Amino acid sequence: MEVIYVGSILYEMMLASFIAGIVSFQTASLLGVKYAYHFTSIALDFNQTLFIAAIVSGIAFGACSLLTIEVMGYAKKMSNKINASSPVKGLIGGAALTALALIFSTQYLGLSIGLIERSLEGSPIDPYAFLVKIVFTGITLSFGGSGGVITPIFVIGSTAGAFFARVLGLSVPAFAAIGLVSVLAGTTKTPIASSIMAIELFGPYIGPYAAIACIISFIVSGPSTVYPSQVFSLKKFI
Repeated sequence: MEVIYVGSILYEMMLASFIAGIVSFQTASLLGVKYAYHFTSIALDFNQTLFIAAIVSGIAFGACSLLTIEVMGYAKKMSNKINASSPVKGLIGGAALTALALIFSTQYLGLSIGLIERSLEGSPIDPYAFLVKIVFTGITLSFGGSGGVITPIFVIGSTAGAFFARVLGLSVPAFAAIGLVSVLAGTTKTPIASSIMAIELFGPYIGPYAAIACIISFIVSGPSTVYPSQVFSLKKFI
C-alpha cells in the first residue's frame, strides 16, 4: 500500500491487505515455517538520550540510503555503457566480484545473512561492511545477477547501524535493528511499513526510536528510490 504511491496510501486496500497478511502468516506457521525474531533490549521507559541518538542516526541512515541508491544507479549506468552481450556482462561482473571477494571477504557474496545476525547480536564486524555490501549489491544487480534488493538493504542497514553505534558508544544490537529498518525506509520510501516491521521483529520498546529514525531517513534520502516505477504524489520533500 505504501510502495506504489509515495506520499499516498491506498486506504481502500487496507482491510484486504491486513486479512491477506494475517491469513498468509497463520498458514505459513501451520505449515511449519519459523520466523526469526530479535527482541532487542532497550530502555523500557522513554529515554531522552536514545531519542536524540535516534534523530542523529536517522540523518546518518538517510545518507546511507541515498548512497545505496546512487551507487546502484551508477553501477547500472556503467553496465549500460558496456556494448556487450548479457553473458559477457555477466562475466565482467563476476570477475569484479571475485576480485573484491579476494580483497575483502566471501561473506559479502550472496545474501550475507550472517552479517545481519552478527550485527543484531553485537558481534564484531568490519567497520566498512555496509560500504562493501553496497558495492557488491550494485555490481551484482547491474551485471546480470539474479535476486532482489530487500535482503541486501537489510544487510546494509544493520551493518551501518552497528558501525554508527560503535562510533558513538551506543547499544550495537539496538542500533543495528534501527539501521535495518531505517535504511529500508529511506531506500524504498516506506517509513510506516518499516516502523511496523521494527516492532514485529525487534519488540515494542524499540518502536518510538525506530519510527523517528525511519521518518528522518525517509526525508533525508529525498525523492531517490531503488524502485524507479514508484509514483511520487508528494509535492516536495522537507
